[in-house]
Amino acid sequence: MTLLLAVLAAQAQSDPKFASKQARKEMRKERKEQRITVRQLEGTDVSEQSKAQFQSDFGDMPDVTWSRDLYFDKATFTNSKGTKISAFYDYNGQLVGTSTPSSFASLPMSAQQEIMKHYTNYQDAPVIFYDDNESNETDMILYGVQFEDADNYFIEVADKKGRPVVLKVTPAGEVSWFTDLPTK
Repeated sequence: MTLLLAVLAAQAQSDPKFASKQARKEMRKERKEQRITVRQLEGTDVSEQSKAQFQSDFGDMPDVTWSRDLYFDKATFTNSKGTKISAFYDYNGQLVGTSTPSSFASLPMSAQQEIMKHYTNYQDAPVIFYDDNESNETDMILYGVQFEDADNYFIEVADKKGRPVVLKVTPAGEVSWFTDLPTK
């Protein structure tokens, strides 16, 4: 083992690209270790902790409906501006983040151009904006995929072969594949 470390150290000194690649690999490993795993909820009833925290976060919302999935308690309500919002609460009853419906036009212009170039059915595609609660380190799960905390748009489009996919779009306009959707 020590021989391997010595070889890697020697290679890192002689090849700056190798050192950079190793540094990135170590950073990814460290971030993965720091990630808080999403903990599965027990039972089928929404926790009183989640309801109390929702009251603290959003106040008295008369039209709130609650549901529970494997990982989150979900409160869906309409805010004072008439926007439908879903708020997600973790195992400890803490707000993980919110999602709101959005539109293709609300995406950054550079993202719109990238999507128009490579995907179809984007004009009327479902778009949501996920707003992360930065004070909670719990990762979110959307479309069955866990992702690191960050504010992002998610848009359901079709690739050039007509297969449905979800793209993740950062507020800065970076577009990346997020997941495939089942074909209908």
